[in-house]
Amino acid sequence: MTASEPQLATADVLTQLNETLANQKQGYLAEGEVSADVRIDRLDRALDILVRHAERISDALNADFVCRPRQINMMTDVAGSIDCLKHNKKHLRRWMRAESRPSKFPLGLLGSRSRIEYQPKGVVGIIAPWNFPIAMVFEPLASILASGNRAMVKPSEFTPATANLLADIIGEVFDPTEVSVATGGPDVGQAFSSLPFDHMIFTGATGIARHIMAAAAKNLVPVTLELGGKSPTVISRSADLAQSMERIMTGKCMNAGQICIAPDYLMVPEESLDEVVALAQSKVAEMYPTLLENPQYTAIINQRHHDRMLGYIADAEHQGLQVIPINPADESFDTSSSMKLPPTLVINPDDDAKCMQEEMFGPVLPIKTYRSFDDTIDYINSHPRPLAAYYFGTDASEENNFIKRTTSGGVCVNDVMFHMLQKDLPFGGVGPSGMGAYHGIEGFKTFSHAKSVYKQTLSFNVSKLGGFLPPYGEATEKAIKQQVKR
Repeated sequence: MTASEPQLATADVLTQLNETLANQKQGYLAEGEVSADVRIDRLDRALDILVRHAERISDALNADFVCRPRQINMMTDVAGSIDCLKHNKKHLRRWMRAESRPSKFPLGLLGSRSRIEYQPKGVVGIIAPWNFPIAMVFEPLASILASGNRAMVKPSEFTPATANLLADIIGEVFDPTEVSVATGGPDVGQAFSSLPFDHMIFTGATGIARHIMAAAAKNLVPVTLELGGKSPTVISRSADLAQSMERIMTGKCMNAGQICIAPDYLMVPEESLDEVVALAQSKVAEMYPTLLENPQYTAIINQRHHDRMLGYIADAEHQGLQVIPINPADESFDTSSSMKLPPTLVINPDDDAKCMQEEMFGPVLPIKTYRSFDDTIDYINSHPRPLAAYYFGTDASEENNFIKRTTSGGVCVNDVMFHMLQKDLPFGGVGPSGMGAYHGIEGFKTFSHAKSVYKQTLSFNVSKLGGFLPPYGEATEKAIKQQVKR
């Protein structure tokens, strides 16, 4: 779907999707209790296709991006997905155990019992983005399958080679009543988001999320949103600048910045600006001596996003801001037909600059200066809550203030993006950067229904003891008196 008005789906598309959903729901109900062995078998099958088709996956990703490093494809989409699947497989038996809760006094002493049973929700819809089109299917799918659910997947139309491969390899090992893939354009996306799933997870832009939520609301479908935002990166005066900039530029240049948790803008002490710029240039040159023909530097996904990035740069130049392309080999990007853009610094933009108004999702990095560290916290708090926030430094008080006084989906200290690699930490946003989370036990709980179960004692009539049994009399008044007090 696009951020504009969604297109109306054709009747045939909607009919086919509804049939698939109905078959999955029927299969789920017919199966009954979903055992740990069944869940592990499904996770194993997902692991199998990722391992067997790793190279095909990388080739498809490279075809969609025109230039995307095999190493990035393997480390992020393939290995990252495998890591999630293995983690869920290892822990799901423990997660599935009923959770005992204390019964209201004195019922527990008299034999009554309370517990929570984690029950699958049923069928979960996955709407995946283009930037990591394998990982953003299989990482949530790991939680979905571990929770005992079935799934329908809508890959992005911006990565058609990967979407078609995804449909093929999932179809090899999963019956369509277990996991299915719906490929196609905005009409399919619009129809998919309108289905009465038992839960839906969407990863993508905030603007599109509004359409997703509106469509889901018609069927009261609970939604997990993994969005983005402008993730701030703050370098403290206590930080090692060289080490910090190496880690920041590594994260910013990975996938050409097309990552929802990439550093979006940088805040540095005003006296360190020149050194930070010089370090950014030298670190990029070390990693990427050339860019245009370098197979390890990713291209922008398509012309629309390429033009969007150029628009940010043109707007900054129009405002008279200092714009610094990092182009180690002095290559000519203006005459190239490549969808590549050099990492580009924009110095001290105001909030009215376009690069400070929208999520970057590309290799442009605004750098703002500050005098007092508190100014960085005030600035972050005056803007929408981001998906990630990054602090570099060794000042324990600053670090604590940064973590406690700002609100973001997650925080990483002295590096960027590594918090998402910790598969036992929940990953998700807050406010405009998303709602809900997956990974670890939080992902298991996201896609499970926490069902309350209370088992009453048979040894006596609890209603009579508690004064609930009519006719109301002395026992009732005594119970009320015991409760209505401070």
